[in-house]
Amino acid sequence: MEVRFVDGAIYLHGDALRTEMLKGASWFTAEEAAWGSDSFDNNSYGTLPRQLEGNPVVQSTMLTASKNVRRIRTETVDGARTTHYKGTVTSDGLKAARDAAVGKAARERQINSLGQFWAMRLKGTLTVDLWIGDDNRTKQFRMRSDTYASKGGTDDQPLEIVDGDPLDMTVTFLDVDQPVTVEAPPAEDTVDLAGLADGVPTG
Repeated sequence: MEVRFVDGAIYLHGDALRTEMLKGASWFTAEEAAWGSDSFDNNSYGTLPRQLEGNPVVQSTMLTASKNVRRIRTETVDGARTTHYKGTVTSDGLKAARDAAVGKAARERQINSLGQFWAMRLKGTLTVDLWIGDDNRTKQFRMRSDTYASKGGTDDQPLEIVDGDPLDMTVTFLDVDQPVTVEAPPAEDTVDLAGLADGVPTG
């Protein structure tokens, strides 16, 4: 799936989207007011995975709250030599890391990590693989976990917590601190996600 952020809006394109809702277009779009709030359940439409609302820079630091990090091996990622680490993260571990953080920046990082853990609706344990380059920057990370979802919550159907789709997401940082130009797709080739909210049941 390709994701673009342009002028406060998000654009999504790819096989992971529900193409029957595209109405012949190639892209979904949503203004920040829609995709960045709880005004409706984004997962209800199968279009905007909840983990996309998070910041990948914050997500890549979650492993600092793990108590069982281990070094796997040296591996090559996108042509760069990296060291592969692996561990698991829980909400309790993130809370402990938040409370033990020294300094404002470290505490804010752990607060953001905990918030994103909850926002992704993870069940129990998050497994994180992290690849660190020779420059000590994150080159790649992978997150895997079971998730939960909600359905109902209307007068006709009480709110129910159910199993969600498994999370398995890999993010690779191709470059850092380089100029980049990102253009919005043509307006005639996009469908407004927020406009689909009315009349669509959650679940």
